[in-house]
Order: sequence, then structure tokens, then C-alpha cells
Amino acid sequence: MRKAFTVSICLAATALLTQAALAADAEKGKAAFTAKCALCHQVGDAAQNGVGPQLKGIAGRKAASVADFPGYSAKMKELGAGGFTWTDEHIDKWIADPKAMIPDSPMALAFPGIPDANERADIIAYLKTQ
Repeated sequence: MRKAFTVSICLAATALLTQAALAADAEKGKAAFTAKCALCHQVGDAAQNGVGPQLKGIAGRKAASVADFPGYSAKMKELGAGGFTWTDEHIDKWIADPKAMIPDSPMALAFPGIPDANERADIIAYLKTQ
């Protein structure tokens, strides 16, 4: 019974993420990124590292893989070495609550996360255009 409940919760969460992704708006995502992410991250062809790594091509990229970014936490490097890639679901989980993934990461210590699923979906849609 517990397993069935867990599977039901997972299916419901997947459905909500899928629904948010379908309604995602990259233009709204650009505005949200500019307001909440651009202080530390750059995107686009001329993107450079700042407080955080540049995020050009983040979708599908292996974690901790920007070679000239020195600020990755040990846990983020460990995730990357283990093959963790930035899927839509992983990006969503990270920007929702970085502290839940890696409590001592620089981002978790400085950024509270974005609780709104639609706003996260918009940001992910925008990042995928970069």
C-alpha cells in the first residue's frame, strides 16, 4: 500500500511538472531570470562566469562542467563526476530549493529558491533558448 501511495505521488508530481513545462513562456522566463538569476549567472553567446558559472547550454550539460569556473562545491563536483546532467527536472529541483539538494553549496547559502512552479518552468524554457 505504501509503495502504491509513493508511486501515485510521483505520478502526480510528474504530471504537474509536465503541465507547467507545456505552459512555459520563455519571454516570461527571461524576465524572471533577469530579476532573480542574472546577478550571479550569465547566458548567451558572450556569457562569462560570475559569482556562479555561466549557464549557456545548461540544458543537458553535466553538472560542474564549466572548466574555468572555480566555485563549484565538492558535492556539485561529485554529482558531475557521477554523470549527473541538468535535465528539466534537475534544473527545476535545483532552482526550487538548492538547499534541499546541496545544503552547503554557495547557491544554497545565498539563494532561497523559487517556490512558484510556473515561474521555474518559464526560466527553464528561457534557459533552453540559450
